[in-house]
Amino acid sequence: MSASALSRPVIRNSLGPGPAFHRVLKSEFIKFRTLRSTLILLAAAAIQIMGIAALGAQRTGETFAARVASNPELTSRIAAQAGEIAISVPTQGVGMVVLIVGPLGVLFMSSEFTTGMARSTFAAVPKRISLFLAKLVVVMVSAFAVTAVASYIAGLVTISILDSYKIAVDLGSPQFIKRLLVCGVYVAAIAGFGMALGTILRSSAGGVVSLIGLVFVAPATVDLLGGNWFDTVGKYLPTNTLLIPLTSVNHVPDLLEAWQAALVLGAWVVVPAAVAVLLLKKRDV
Repeated sequence: MSASALSRPVIRNSLGPGPAFHRVLKSEFIKFRTLRSTLILLAAAAIQIMGIAALGAQRTGETFAARVASNPELTSRIAAQAGEIAISVPTQGVGMVVLIVGPLGVLFMSSEFTTGMARSTFAAVPKRISLFLAKLVVVMVSAFAVTAVASYIAGLVTISILDSYKIAVDLGSPQFIKRLLVCGVYVAAIAGFGMALGTILRSSAGGVVSLIGLVFVAPATVDLLGGNWFDTVGKYLPTNTLLIPLTSVNHVPDLLEAWQAALVLGAWVVVPAAVAVLLLKKRDV
């Protein structure tokens, strides 16, 4: 060995084998945005939010016009009420958009196993926790960004429609900004929950069916059972019932407090993600 080689400093990676987290994050983001199916699904989610908002604005305007026609002397009061209702119109499609973004989260991880790409992926990134967290950050940040941007654009569309009915909507109001941020966080949480399911089940079909079952089928089943089932179980499911306490100005009876709803929503991401990480470390590829 030459003297120059002996004098060269030895660089040790204190984080273990594999690339650094920021490099893994960058590669996963490139993988995410270069898939045509991902871009199509995100575009469909944005169009759905804006389309439902436009329909909601038209319906709100027509309802307002009908009430004014029957009670002309209450025009100002009805307009104020319509304005309060219209604040929620741009985010009305969020409850349905999880049908697109949730399965996208499932597929982002489950496809690694169903296509066999997991072998090469884990060979390139031996630190499986780092890989999982990078994927989780990418899918949740993307879901939040698309929801927030699409909701704001939906707000602009809503203004143009409601303006013809003389209904004012303030997109700069704290209430609207709160709704926009909370709805973005909610969709991001569902996407993260979906990715955790895809990791646990390693099946695209199984993960998507489980997600839809918990978000849409389970609440309907609980509601059909009647009695106190919804009060005891339904409000803890990852559905719109968690959005209502977080976006309402005042506490809604029979639902969780805002801080409780935030904790429950966080648990629907953290607990499955922790299980997914544990199984990811213990299972063979």
